[in-house]
Amino acid sequence: MLKNTVLLLVLIGFNYSCKKPSVDADAVIKQSIMLSGGERFKTSTIVFNFRDKQYRAKHNNGNYVLERYFTVGNDSIVDRLTNVGFERVINRQRVVVPDSIANLYSASVNSVHYFSVLPIGLNAEAVNKHYVSQVSIKGEPYHKIKVTFNEDGGGEDFDDVFLYWVHSKTYKVDYLAYSYHEGNGLGMRFREAYNERYVNGIRFVDYNNYKPISEEATLLNLDVLFAEDELKLLSKIELEGVRVSYE
Repeated sequence: MLKNTVLLLVLIGFNYSCKKPSVDADAVIKQSIMLSGGERFKTSTIVFNFRDKQYRAKHNNGNYVLERYFTVGNDSIVDRLTNVGFERVINRQRVVVPDSIANLYSASVNSVHYFSVLPIGLNAEAVNKHYVSQVSIKGEPYHKIKVTFNEDGGGEDFDDVFLYWVHSKTYKVDYLAYSYHEGNGLGMRFREAYNERYVNGIRFVDYNNYKPISEEATLLNLDVLFAEDELKLLSKIELEGVRVSYE
């Protein structure tokens, strides 16, 4: 009886020692933000072109001005999002925009700026990070991390869910995925980073933007479907003419 008890304790100890140590998702993201230029970002001015519009972001230790510039016919339009709120300026004159439309414009401006500097921004108080697992993509090791948002401070789309694949050695985000509400259903996207470059100390990438082919796909298995060529390439997300300056 004693022998069996000792054997059982040995086996329990062996199994416990073989378990992988838990990984702190916050620590992984913080390291990734730091290597992407996080400290520099706090006092930066970033300008880039995306498709037919120019975007400008000015950050000053928590205060921000996010802008989008474009033309429609003979009209020059600026959409501006700050800590205070949103405004639209047409031909240098501020115009009144209904709240429902302003929310759409605001979300659109914020989305482009948000994606342009990821993972910077994932250290906000409304962001919740959960470690999923360690996985392999194309033979490379990654920390797979799930990100959700609090309703308070999480923006209009606070219930969107994101996944980030952070390389276990470089701590760079090479892949990301997210789910969002689309009509009565749920839409999903998977992005593969490429064309990495550092501009004045801040990391930027472009993305191949994919969607799942199968209706059975889930957000958590998009990396597996990507490896099995079960995702469809929808578009390329390319930032052009990126410039970064500081106060």
